[in-house]
Amino acid sequence: MSPGRTEGPDAGATVGDDDEKGTADAAVRTAADTVLVVDDEARIRRLLEMALGDGGYRVLAAGSAEEAELLLEKEAVDLVLTDLALPGRSGLELLSHLRSQGSETPVILITAFGTVESAVEAMKLGAFDYVIKPFRTEEIEALVARALQLRRTEWENTYLKEISGASFEGITARSPAMMAVIRTIERVAPTPSTVLITGETGVGKELVARALHARSPRKDQLFVPLNCAAIPSELLEAELFGVTRGAFTGASQDRPGKFELAHGGTLFLDEIGDMPHPMQAKLLRVLQEGSVERLGANRVRRVDVRVVSATHRNLEAMVEAGGFRKDLFYRLNVVPIHVPPLRERTEDIRPIATALVESHSRRLGRELSLSESLLRRLESHPWPGNVRELNNILERAVLLADSEVLKEVDLPSPSAAPRGPGDRRPETLKVAVDRAEREAILTALEWTRNNKTRAAELLGVSVRTLWYKIRGLGLANQTEPESRRGSHPE
Repeated sequence: MSPGRTEGPDAGATVGDDDEKGTADAAVRTAADTVLVVDDEARIRRLLEMALGDGGYRVLAAGSAEEAELLLEKEAVDLVLTDLALPGRSGLELLSHLRSQGSETPVILITAFGTVESAVEAMKLGAFDYVIKPFRTEEIEALVARALQLRRTEWENTYLKEISGASFEGITARSPAMMAVIRTIERVAPTPSTVLITGETGVGKELVARALHARSPRKDQLFVPLNCAAIPSELLEAELFGVTRGAFTGASQDRPGKFELAHGGTLFLDEIGDMPHPMQAKLLRVLQEGSVERLGANRVRRVDVRVVSATHRNLEAMVEAGGFRKDLFYRLNVVPIHVPPLRERTEDIRPIATALVESHSRRLGRELSLSESLLRRLESHPWPGNVRELNNILERAVLLADSEVLKEVDLPSPSAAPRGPGDRRPETLKVAVDRAEREAILTALEWTRNNKTRAAELLGVSVRTLWYKIRGLGLANQTEPESRRGSHPE
């Protein structure tokens, strides 16, 4: 129940004297839905923050159009709720500014001056709706939910048209989980925010990073990848920041580092969880100051770089254990994107497998397809190595195939082939542990009727850890009532 509400059939926190009862839509929201509230009255701003926050949204607030525009430059916002009469520029001018920037973010206008002329002008500029004071918070919540649901439906329809003949920046997907990832990419790519991509080895984290770059204003500049686990710790600093001639034995010439090379573009730090602790402090300083200094040099160079990092490790657990700096984690994790393992998005296996076989076939000058029985076999396999493992098996199958249609017999070898439903070969330890954790969490939530606090007590973990596990194991949609899925943790 939102703060300020009272029990009863007509209960509702009201701004002014409105006799009409508001109604709420049971629209499904995602955990990342962010609403920007713009109003110069602190009381109304706070009321809307509390009501929408209680409804599961992430809420930002601004007291003027100018302040709102500054926030919009830094934050990915899903909807703007703004008063029409603001100090300085009006809510209509804020809406006009958004549309001039090419933004399709839904905007709901609030005003105490309910004239037909202003309503018509707002709609012409593309406002989603127009609310007259006095209003009930339930009315606002219903409009926000409806606007976001409509926007999501429009996006998904557009995306489905896009992927009917091609993938999204190299990411082939059909599952709701991956569509959510792609939706996040679309929203976050135009911003300068740092992004942390998490997921098991082989899920395609670099593809996500490249998609972020390709959909960003930096797309015409370099995308510079660096695998932190592949570089010896003593050379990592030189790789990142560059060296000057004579800085150490073997440094025979000046050489720019990855930060300088990525100036104006994107630096992708893969396996950031493997970065040595001393280097973490130096990376943090660069992110804070926006400048680098080559080894052996006295000159500071300014750099404009968007940093995207990725890891298969649990950085939150590493922070708690002292293996990763908390301040660096917060700096990198401004926008988290989790790429689910292939076994949790079986809808994607068929289109990914088809695309991989087509790609390998073209390279070899052949035209191969997959039999239905082989596709079903692939869909039944847990894929501990994810897309990388799937690609490996299919590439070998294409190389060794005797006919133009791949069948189960064309799988490389019994040890490498995916298991069928009756196959009793042992699972990998990772798959077995994930399965056991998944079953334990679902059982605890069933026993406690989805009470996260009580379920965490039964499992012997903190509520924070339980939520991390729920997200990491892809159980969010299975552990929330339909009308509340996507809301923030308690």
